[in-house]
Amino acid sequence: MRLTHFGHSCVLVELNGSKILFDPGNFSHGFEGITGLDAILVTHQHPDHADPARLPALVDANPDAALYCDPQTATQLAGRWNGVRAGDTFTIGNVEVTGAGGEHAIIHPDLPMIDNTAFLLGDAVNPARFMHPGDSLFVPEQTVDVLALPAAAPWLKISEAVDYLRAVAPRVAVPIHQGIIRDEATGIFYGRYADMAPAGTEFRVLGEESSVEVS
Repeated sequence: MRLTHFGHSCVLVELNGSKILFDPGNFSHGFEGITGLDAILVTHQHPDHADPARLPALVDANPDAALYCDPQTATQLAGRWNGVRAGDTFTIGNVEVTGAGGEHAIIHPDLPMIDNTAFLLGDAVNPARFMHPGDSLFVPEQTVDVLALPAAAPWLKISEAVDYLRAVAPRVAVPIHQGIIRDEATGIFYGRYADMAPAGTEFRVLGEESSVEVS
């Protein structure tokens, strides 16, 4: 597996010969010129996960890419987008994809809830080699190898993120969703997650727009 982080929640996963891009939002950068994608997956409708200004050009530049997102976003974007609900499964090349969760984390009880589909990528040996939860703290029943961990958000406390990391207990955790904080502040969050991760979990920060192999 090769991972490339384009800031905030936008991650390119290259797995089993397929190139799958998650959540190209307006806090992310560097994904604009990507071509040859096999799929674009969007967890939910918020613009920091689906940039309304740049997403159409990305789709046009990747006419063969399969397009998947949560049901509400599929209705809003229309066209070739396919809605994915919790429990739905499909394949992208040799990658098995499972939809999970279903709802965005609560920002405030006065705000309406929206759809949020977490995605698990895997194969017959391990159906959860990679998990992108979007804006949720969904804990799957599968054993997750690599978790994209929400690091900072209006709906998230550090204690909740630590408890989530411990509940999922992945082999590797990589922080995402840090676009709402200054670069100088990331150490406050990352230090806690690295120090308080469960035994056996490696906490690894991905340099933006640089790729790493995760074996």
